[in-house]
Amino acid sequence: MFTLPRFSIGNAVLSGISASLIFFSSFIHAQSSPSIDIYDEAAADIILKDSKINLLGDGYAWSEGPVWVESGDFLLFSDVPNNKLYKYQKDTGVTEYLTPSGATGISPHDSSEGSNGLLINADGKLVLMQHGDRRISIMDAPLDNPKANYIPLTSKYQGKRYNSPNDAVFHSNGDLYFTDPPYGLKLQRKDPHKALDFDGIYRLTREGEVILEDKSILYPNGIILSADESFAIVAASDSDDAKWYKFDLNEKGNLVNKRVFFDVAEMVGQPNEPGLPDGMVMHSKGYIFATGPGGVWVFDQTGKALAKIRTGKATANCTLSADEKTLYMTAHDTLMSVELVSN
Repeated sequence: MFTLPRFSIGNAVLSGISASLIFFSSFIHAQSSPSIDIYDEAAADIILKDSKINLLGDGYAWSEGPVWVESGDFLLFSDVPNNKLYKYQKDTGVTEYLTPSGATGISPHDSSEGSNGLLINADGKLVLMQHGDRRISIMDAPLDNPKANYIPLTSKYQGKRYNSPNDAVFHSNGDLYFTDPPYGLKLQRKDPHKALDFDGIYRLTREGEVILEDKSILYPNGIILSADESFAIVAASDSDDAKWYKFDLNEKGNLVNKRVFFDVAEMVGQPNEPGLPDGMVMHSKGYIFATGPGGVWVFDQTGKALAKIRTGKATANCTLSADEKTLYMTAHDTLMSVELVSN
């Protein structure tokens, strides 16, 4: 059991949020006030003592998959149930960007769930984890003139459709690591059209080969690589066994030596701890921002919890601005941000 030492609490300010219910999977929690908990003095290197949590947008069904578009100086994020992408820019706020984002009607058995995780590839193209279509695709249009035209990158493993690709990360060599839980299926794990009898973590090589890296984790979700690409962290949003796992990358790029990075199973369902391990982002300083029970956790690379950004909502994902001065968080029906230490 892990007990968090709390010696100080940083102030956070959030205004304009109406009372609402927090929904994540089968968990409903009362909303708590946003705040920042500090668990270790080392957090001062990344979290400002007077950090302010800002509300940037609200009214979404379930916000997810934020990605910073450096070429345009804006943020994109998914509203999964509404099959839409939104764009946030400092001067204009949040505007609708693209629909449909992930459910285009490939099969009548598919759900209407839109995109989840989003990436920008080396060619500056938008890559989408498409829940409803059960595939990973590239938007076949410029970022400044989006269109719902998609080129599939991968849609099957050994001839069987994926469950619903959820999150992904590029290796510098062009390989794409991605997770495939059943959240995008109409009946999730019980869906009769679920073709695979496991939840997988895969690698799509730059040559187009699909490699199953792991099938031992139920509900694999967020995935990140360390800055030196020596290890990966994978979130398991399993309500019965909520953990983050760490894998080493061997010389061939395979995920090996799986072990627990951090265990939050005992926090699931507790008051003021909405959510499960989900999306993550790695800071260039080596700090890991990981959404989980209560908001966004801040870890060092050894798995030591340094702080928690409490959004007051089940929080699905997060990403950094190009200059790493701002952390953007998709929290249930909102988009939020918090300023970080930049030195």
